[in-house]
Amino acid sequence: MSLEKADALVIRQVDFSESSRVVTFFSREFGKFAALAKGAKRLKGPFDAALDLLSACRVVFIKKSSGTLNLLTEARLIRRFQPQNSGAKGGLTSLYGGYYVAELLSGLTEDFDPAPEVYDLAVSTLSALSSPENLSLPIIIHFEISLLQLIGLLPNLFECSVCGEAVQTGKQFAHWVSQGGVLCGACRRQEFAGVSISSGSIEILRRLTQESADTVCHIEFTKKQAQECHQLAVSAITHALGRRPSTLRYIQI
Repeated sequence: MSLEKADALVIRQVDFSESSRVVTFFSREFGKFAALAKGAKRLKGPFDAALDLLSACRVVFIKKSSGTLNLLTEARLIRRFQPQNSGAKGGLTSLYGGYYVAELLSGLTEDFDPAPEVYDLAVSTLSALSSPENLSLPIIIHFEISLLQLIGLLPNLFECSVCGEAVQTGKQFAHWVSQGGVLCGACRRQEFAGVSISSGSIEILRRLTQESADTVCHIEFTKKQAQECHQLAVSAITHALGRRPSTLRYIQI
């Protein structure tokens, strides 16, 4: 049992009792962890407004032994995620995009597995979604692809997984979900079921992995390319989770 400090995002909350909640954090120092926040539901609780969903905060908690719930002792608000005005164009997409970030962090990461690059990606994504000057959809797609890359689940976007042919401009490929790669037209078979994707969309996916959440809006792509990029990411995410992310029902791409 030890006292620990961390910078963390609130990614999930579950009621525990009349006055307390179990809060799941994704932190820079420890990765994902859950902690009991006693009195968190009180109007004048000990944590003020630091535990709102998607808030960034500095937390102090008692790390218990394996199988025992950690205990939150202090939480100080650093920044609260403020989505674009929900009445404005794209505002709801920005809000649900933030919830989508939280769902993927919760589902695709392991407890106490530090991943500072994932934490930084999530913070920069939420910050970009908060800006009314940015389009939400490119930021969401960038987060999907970048997260898959950081956790080692991004499909091979450079060559056919069967014959090794390099991805070339002007050709059509398919995402081979179960094997984490793409198939050229000659190798695509019924037993290698996959979702079609153009070489142009594959090139955009490569570029997305090299951009930050703040600069990704400068990449130009068509509606079809956006759909293909998102579809590939969602296929890989769904395969890893064993289910389709529930938040996606509110995000239209």
